[in-house]
Amino acid sequence: MAEPCSPAKAPRADVPRRPVIIKSPRQRGPRPARDATNILANRALLTLMLGHCILDMCVGLLPILYPVLTHRFHLDLRAVGFISLAYSGMASITQPFFGVIADRYGTRLIGLALIWTATTFSIIGLAPTFPVMVALAAVAGVGSGMYHPMGAISARAVIDERRRNTAMAVYVTAGTIGVAAGPLLGALVFGIFGAPGTLVMFVPGIATALWLLKEVEGVPGRRRTDGQVARGPAVPVPLAAMAAVILVMMSRNWTVISFEAYIPSWYKSLGYGAAFYGPLATTVVLASALGTVGSGRLADRYGRRGIITGTLVLTLPFILLFAQFTGPSGFVTGGMVGLLAASTGPLTLVMAQELMAGSAGLASGLVMGLAFVTGAIGVPITGAVADAFGMRTAFRLQIVVVLATLLVTPFLPTEGHLAALGRRRAELAAVEGTAAGAPDPAPA
Repeated sequence: MAEPCSPAKAPRADVPRRPVIIKSPRQRGPRPARDATNILANRALLTLMLGHCILDMCVGLLPILYPVLTHRFHLDLRAVGFISLAYSGMASITQPFFGVIADRYGTRLIGLALIWTATTFSIIGLAPTFPVMVALAAVAGVGSGMYHPMGAISARAVIDERRRNTAMAVYVTAGTIGVAAGPLLGALVFGIFGAPGTLVMFVPGIATALWLLKEVEGVPGRRRTDGQVARGPAVPVPLAAMAAVILVMMSRNWTVISFEAYIPSWYKSLGYGAAFYGPLATTVVLASALGTVGSGRLADRYGRRGIITGTLVLTLPFILLFAQFTGPSGFVTGGMVGLLAASTGPLTLVMAQELMAGSAGLASGLVMGLAFVTGAIGVPITGAVADAFGMRTAFRLQIVVVLATLLVTPFLPTEGHLAALGRRRAELAAVEGTAAGAPDPAPA
């Protein structure tokens, strides 16, 4: 393959090195793997993170809207929980659909998802009746259902595989920060404008979406963003492992969303003002953001299954303490619940993508969609228990949820299992290539 060097092409003696060798991905790969700051220097990833942050800020605004709605429409906690059910439920059931679309056609129109959500969510507070408000929340949820699988596989395309747990955690954390900022923003705008304060999401949402539409042109992979073979012999997805991953994600989401949704209403009923329960809700969400980054770094070193199991066990005492003791101690106990419960989300997402390699969009849609719908259904259930038995009992219900989840953790795939699955897929791809008459490499 190499041509003999002619005198005109011979290397010059006064040129000491050839920079093209340094630019090889194999040569520059180890440095980003050791330097986590390079993840944050990834422009495409940062753009996707900003969109994720703005989108999930809507989720953080909803719980702060609940006290306004209970007074305006004379509703109980179970009823206002249907706002979250409508938004998150619609986002959930549409995510697998949009995941399949992303696998087949790519993700270059991801900015349209943010435009849709920013426009429809911003007018929720203008609804004249509660049923209209619920309908608008459902319509806004479609945009969330489109963005999440497309964002996950776009992020996967620009992340170094050797740092995938940490980097995906950083991407997911952007959404968590958006959720955390929601209560602070909601306490301000709803305190001043009431329900019409939802209009605050329009300008940042549209501006970020337009930037995203421009910058996403640089994201690789119009059709296949995960580098897998689209057709050909496929290794069956291990159903027990995939079911375990989905169940863990569902359980953790139920706990996190229930805490985030009802902390403001509970503390308001105890006589606290928005200046207290707004920062408390934000603390819970920010702690979960720290947990996602920390769990990603630990999983890169010690493995995902052990980290997931450990965080489940550690969640139990903090749920009990948060439910039993109110007041300033809630900043500590509630923060620890958020840190532990939300931390495993990126790990289960990467697990699902590796179990369903070749259909990363569908995997992302399934895991996140079912997690969202569990949270959406779980919020009204938690609210119903609170209406019947009190909020302390409703929070203690999460102890049962966590204990049940621990029973499925032995079925989670280990790194060794996933590596073997990847080798098997590579072997089948090689066999298929040989059978199809793929030409042998040209001799050097």
